[in-house]
Amino acid sequence: MVSERENARERTPSGATAATRSRSTRLDQPRPPRRRIVPEWDPEAFGRLSERIARFLGTGRFIVWMTFVIILWVLWNIAAPGKLRFDEYPFIFLTLALSLQASYAAPLILLAQNRQDDRDRVNLEQDRKQNERSIADTEYLTREIAALRMGLGEVATRDWIRSELQDLLKDLDERRDGHHEHAVVPAERSPGRDVDDR
Repeated sequence: MVSERENARERTPSGATAATRSRSTRLDQPRPPRRRIVPEWDPEAFGRLSERIARFLGTGRFIVWMTFVIILWVLWNIAAPGKLRFDEYPFIFLTLALSLQASYAAPLILLAQNRQDDRDRVNLEQDRKQNERSIADTEYLTREIAALRMGLGEVATRDWIRSELQDLLKDLDERRDGHHEHAVVPAERSPGRDVDDR
């Protein structure tokens, strides 16, 4: 009997949290999706559709078709027999249709412009980052070129070596010409004089 009570106590949850928690809500499982009153749609697909409509509304083809429909509408309701006319002279139904078209066109155009602004903002940010990278690369290359110029200032160039060799050849020619006149023997040189001293 005691074991049955212990088993029953183990099976039933006890405590304040167990009493308030219902069996349908568990923390280890996701909640079931709620039913929504408002219909759901894909905002990206709706945005693409609005851009297509806005692009069509901004073309000359749309203006030509709208003008053709309005002229046909007016001519039909003026020249057609009385029973076939559906919108008499003040053309209230035409006015209603055009205002309805305008009331839908304006938000669609604004939505398309907002999407274009978002794309432009992303492109501008990418361009700014690319410009920052280009500036950093240019500064790095400028520093490298300056270091190379400083290093080349210490390196003997071909022109500098050529001019030094020409100076040495002139000195040798002058010494050779002076050697015939004075006939200086290398052993007669004073030991304290350096060879490079002139």
